[in-house]
Amino acid sequence: MKKVKIRLYTDIVVNEDFAPTLGEAQSHYLCNVMKVQTGDEILCFNNRDGEFLCRIEKSDKKHTLLKIIKQTKKFEPSPDIWLLFAPLKKDQTDFVIQKATELGVRKIIPVFTKFTITDKVKTDRFKAQAIEAAEQSRRVDVPEIGECVSLEKILLNWNPERKLFFMDETGGGESVLNVFGKAKGSKAAILVGPEGGFDADELQALRKAPFAQGVSLGKRILRAETAVAAALACWQAAAGDWTEEVEENGVTNI
Repeated sequence: MKKVKIRLYTDIVVNEDFAPTLGEAQSHYLCNVMKVQTGDEILCFNNRDGEFLCRIEKSDKKHTLLKIIKQTKKFEPSPDIWLLFAPLKKDQTDFVIQKATELGVRKIIPVFTKFTITDKVKTDRFKAQAIEAAEQSRRVDVPEIGECVSLEKILLNWNPERKLFFMDETGGGESVLNVFGKAKGSKAAILVGPEGGFDADELQALRKAPFAQGVSLGKRILRAETAVAAALACWQAAAGDWTEEVEENGVTNI
């Protein structure tokens, strides 16, 4: 059977006993951008029921009626790893959201630090970026986007049951693979600071927090967005789902 190229996230019910109808925005995308026709097949997922192969029964610019053919993936949440990062310039922040989603982060929280270079945080844009990245990376879940919060407030209200690993550009942290390898199976979060790093008071507060641990990404100073991708890749390789055998997980080949 031909490969299905279009994959959409929807917030409506998707299961084999229900014929979902997509709204105007997605119908416009399918009809005017992707040029789909009646009878074409797409994949849909909704962050709770899994992924389904669907056939387009009827479509116009405002509504698209789908028929569920079969489930192609069961729902499975991504590993319980969070990302906390200092917002960057627009393109760099887009990169962070996209790569964090592709690398399997469950929750993303923008954090204001002393050296954060922007005070403009558009969480609606972050959510849209995360959905698009989830569609492209074949995730069946979408990361939660938290509201922007100050580092001071984060440390004050942090749940100590979740380990907080902060990227320490001063070289004061232990090797990333050594640290992450010991954390497999635990709830964790990765904190990446802004360009210029954390200031002295922030580093002191992080080092004093009993739930926080500094981690080193090596001798070179990385750009903030590079550090995000590097840290998350190390986490997945040492403690995340890259360590698991690849399973079909209910997938039906299409």
